[in-house]
Amino acid sequence: MYAVIETGGKQYRVKAGDQLRVEKLSAEKGASVEFDKVLVVGEGSDVVIGTPYVDAAKVFAKVIETGKGDKVIIYKYKAKKDYRKKQGHRQPYTLVEIEGISPSGSDVEKKEAKAAPAEKPAAEAAPAEAEAPAEATPKKTPSLKSMRKAELIEFAKENGIEIDEKATNAVMIETIENALK
Repeated sequence: MYAVIETGGKQYRVKAGDQLRVEKLSAEKGASVEFDKVLVVGEGSDVVIGTPYVDAAKVFAKVIETGKGDKVIIYKYKAKKDYRKKQGHRQPYTLVEIEGISPSGSDVEKKEAKAAPAEKPAAEAAPAEAEAPAEATPKKTPSLKSMRKAELIEFAKENGIEIDEKATNAVMIETIENALK
């Protein structure tokens, strides 16, 4: 099931388990957040479209981190007038993980949506653990795009992934994602 939510003046298509970088929310790390401005909810032929919002539908999320984005430089210049102005800006953001989607808005469905995916992989993971040692099972990948270069290098070393430390962040992220697959 997926939903389209509105927050911070933007619209996002989300499903359970997605990590999403939204405009800064007034919530602390680890806090639960509810998005009640749901524009679309459903799957396949069961899609419900709101006018403008779907009544009682909610999306439940958990705050992973808050921070500031990359610096954007604003430079103003007027020719022949000796006017130059340089200014920088870092937009604050909140990284959230979608826990569940509820078309009717009840917390019971949130817990069921959260518990159902957790039960299925646990049953499948038991035979895999018997075949491979516990160290070989990959950990849950944090948001690589929000990491700095030093954090990416440290994450790669912890997981035994060889990367070029002089490469750009984008190249490092791509190498790590390919190695984790």
